[in-house]
Amino acid sequence: MKTARRGFGLMRRAPGRVSGAVSLPWVVLAAGVWVATAMSVTCASAASAILPGDDVPTYLRDRGTGVATSLFGTYVRGHELLVYPFYEYTKNKDQEYSPSELGYAGEQDYRAEGTEHEALIFLSYGISENVALEVESAVYTWGVQHKAANDTSAVPSKIEESGFGDTQAELRWRWWQENERRPEFWSYFEITFPFQKDRTIIGTQDWELVQGFGLTRGFRFGTLTGRISASYTAEETKLAVGEYALEYLKRVSPGWRVYLGVEGEEDEVAAIGEVQWQIARGALLKLNNGFGLTSKAPDLAPEVGVLFSF
Repeated sequence: MKTARRGFGLMRRAPGRVSGAVSLPWVVLAAGVWVATAMSVTCASAASAILPGDDVPTYLRDRGTGVATSLFGTYVRGHELLVYPFYEYTKNKDQEYSPSELGYAGEQDYRAEGTEHEALIFLSYGISENVALEVESAVYTWGVQHKAANDTSAVPSKIEESGFGDTQAELRWRWWQENERRPEFWSYFEITFPFQKDRTIIGTQDWELVQGFGLTRGFRFGTLTGRISASYTAEETKLAVGEYALEYLKRVSPGWRVYLGVEGEEDEVAAIGEVQWQIARGALLKLNNGFGLTSKAPDLAPEVGVLFSF
């Protein structure tokens, strides 16, 4: 599975036809993200600070008063717009596939190297104090799946695809806010759109729906969040346990924040670390990396981008 939104890429695989692609070096993708960053930095300098100050209760000093977004350790306040252009790379030396999922005869599962480069844009708007809407899209994706040495099917030695990638929208709802006696309770509903029906290793080939719930509690030593979800894929027509995670967030200084988490889906589990640096009043540099903890999870999934508040 592939979850682009939070920084650790669990690579998607789905049935369909192989389509050729022209490869694009990852440096070009990264450059595109930074061009978008440069174009926005002037506007962001006039925005409100992203990291919270000391004028909030102790349990809110790591995250502030906003609603949790799908980005690691990131919150959106009422009537605030967050814009996040970023680049993500995913590498898995043991990516699982079967020939039938790639449009060829054969149901046996094989494992071989798979990589993916994505240039993405994330938008989140706080409709009210407790409700937020967000959209994320991989405006350009380049994926490569290699053939396993023991695969005797007609799958070619390497499949490459590129173009428009995953696009998803979420409605996020805070049921009640944290206070001295109880944690914060929130939920989200996510739709992933099947814009890549003719692709096999990038994008989404059928409708995907996710309903998730989370609890967040702030302490003097940091803020803890636990979340879990249920997912439905139109292709499989069944409800299954979706993504789950345990997260830790700490504001270590007025301009710096760190995040640590363990995130999984089925038998793919990863550890994630992120640092956040407020480089301007309305701009936050985010650097993170995911490390696979199970054999089917990608080995590495670094991400870099700048979050802007308007």
